[in-house]
Amino acid sequence: MTARMTRWVRRARQAGRRLGEQGMTTAEYAVGTVAAVAFAGLLLAVVKSGPVKSALTKILVSALGT
Repeated sequence: MTARMTRWVRRARQAGRRLGEQGMTTAEYAVGTVAAVAFAGLLLAVVKSGPVKSALTKILVSALGT
């Protein structure tokens, strides 16, 4: 990396610190958590639906051999 690039990177980091970017990762984790919970709720609704529930029951019964 050239000296010019090094200065540019250093200035960009300093500008980011001045803008308060430190809390950004916390917000990203929060959005990711909310999205994961929403997706889990959607999957739960699909699994509890009649056709899917009966198909899963048939698969489990045949796998267990009972």
